[in-house]
Amino acid sequence: MSPDKLVYMANQIGKFFTSQGPQQAVSGTADHIKKFWEPRMRAQIFAHLRAGGEGLDPVARAAIKRLAETEVK
Repeated sequence: MSPDKLVYMANQIGKFFTSQGPQQAVSGTADHIKKFWEPRMRAQIFAHLRAGGEGLDPVARAAIKRLAETEVK
């Protein structure tokens, strides 16, 4: 899947959870991505984040960073 599509999807998830407040938005976004994205998709978005994370909204960026730090390699 293209990085642009993954960024779009991650941002949409983050926007959904934004109304729950900043901390819950990050947690909810991270949880959703962990539960519903394939490992390949997560690996691609982690690589995109390492390359600068262009286009990621703050909530999505924080959620992906949190997942990248905790996911077992």
